[in-house]
Amino acid sequence: MKYLRSLFLSSLIALILVVFISFVSTAQAQPIIKIDGSSTVFPITEGVAEDFQKAKKGAVKVTVGISGTGGGFKKFCRGETDISNASRPILKKEIEACKEAGIRYIELPIAYDALSVFVNVKNKWVKDDCITIEQLKKMWEPDAQGKITRWNQVDPSWPDRPLRLAGPGADSGTFDYFTEAAVGKAKASRGDYVASEDDNVIMNAVIKEEGGLGYVGLAYVLENKGKVKPLAVKNPKTGKCVLPSDKTVMDGSYQPLSRPLFIYINEKSAKEKPEVREFVDFYIKNASKIAKQVGYISLPAKAYEMAAERFKKMHVGTVFGGEPEVGLTVEELLKREAKY
Repeated sequence: MKYLRSLFLSSLIALILVVFISFVSTAQAQPIIKIDGSSTVFPITEGVAEDFQKAKKGAVKVTVGISGTGGGFKKFCRGETDISNASRPILKKEIEACKEAGIRYIELPIAYDALSVFVNVKNKWVKDDCITIEQLKKMWEPDAQGKITRWNQVDPSWPDRPLRLAGPGADSGTFDYFTEAAVGKAKASRGDYVASEDDNVIMNAVIKEEGGLGYVGLAYVLENKGKVKPLAVKNPKTGKCVLPSDKTVMDGSYQPLSRPLFIYINEKSAKEKPEVREFVDFYIKNASKIAKQVGYISLPAKAYEMAAERFKKMHVGTVFGGEPEVGLTVEELLKREAKY
């Protein structure tokens, strides 16, 4: 009896070891694609990653982090990630950092976004629910810190109520773009506001404060429909108040807060890892559908064809000069892409 018990225990232990070794071997063999960067681009990339992993039946793992466009580029240019999500083009200092580290990259536009300004639903005082770039500048410029703290200081017709601001942190591409478009200089902003790389934190800050105002990508405003109120922005060229939407982005009337969104692919990863190539091909084919699903604006079919061709030929570099740019329409983006 003791012999049989001993034999049974030995067999059980051997079986557990076999299963454990098999599990470890499988886990080690599973390729991993590492992605980080923009919280704005995150919903699109997350959607693509989920569909891709389902299609591959778990044979490939895709991790998607949110450290902001700037934070993502820091990791990308250190060779820590295969792909970087970006809500703005790569800047000169990031270009240099990648160059110094020997990181070459392929730049692909994947959708368009309408950077959206929103207020608490109880805000009834902003006339016609429309705000001007001048008013946004008065709220957000560095000189406003500690001084512009009430709504009537921005516009005398507005009430004497506390102004509670919320927006992305300094590592965010949305922060870079908004400050360039509204204040006139990238990263020029007051610092006394609720800052976060998590757009849900920004949304909640405004939802809780009657005098709240914030800015995020359009998808997060649509996701919180009824909980916050998006504002129209007065187009400086036409003088018309325009709400962010698919139509106003595509026709170029929502300016200057429309912007293209990107992914950057490490050339070495693309060449040496078949799973990265397969994922990017899958991304390009599905970006339009998933961008719409999560509240962004898909590019024209021609743009995705151009992106597929660029990736196929492994064209490295950027069509931007490393400087912040605002007000780029879809039509202008396509012209630039065609000259790549």
